[in-house]
Amino acid sequence: MLPTQEALVLAQEEGLDLVEVAPTAKPPVCRIMDYGKFRYEQSKRDRKSRQNQHVVSIKEVKLRPRIDDHDYEFKLNNAKRFLGEKDKVKFTIQFRGREMAHREFGMRLVQRVLKDLEDIAVVENPPRNEDRFITMVVAPKKSK
Repeated sequence: MLPTQEALVLAQEEGLDLVEVAPTAKPPVCRIMDYGKFRYEQSKRDRKSRQNQHVVSIKEVKLRPRIDDHDYEFKLNNAKRFLGEKDKVKFTIQFRGREMAHREFGMRLVQRVLKDLEDIAVVENPPRNEDRFITMVVAPKKSK
């Protein structure tokens, strides 16, 4: 416990600042430090932590139930690339006209996608029927 005036005098003698660390404490806690240096080091720590973070976005891959093998492979490779970049992938299978009567083709396609991506992805939202679409979201597996 040091009176405020004495603490200010001590800080000025050392050429430093008196900084209030915990204003809500009883009594308030203060520290003698170089505030400019403290702010500089704090900004460096913040910049370094921002470098290491990745904002996860959701990429969408649209498929049709009667997709050709080459087109399927192309879309699957895009999905693998997105997952490799640590993004989530939303698969949308769109039905048109008479395809609506054969939703089992879409579900088979979903199962094929899951089988092909099982080593690098985990299902986040399971396949759901939504009117003319079947949607599913997969996320990259956590690396060890």
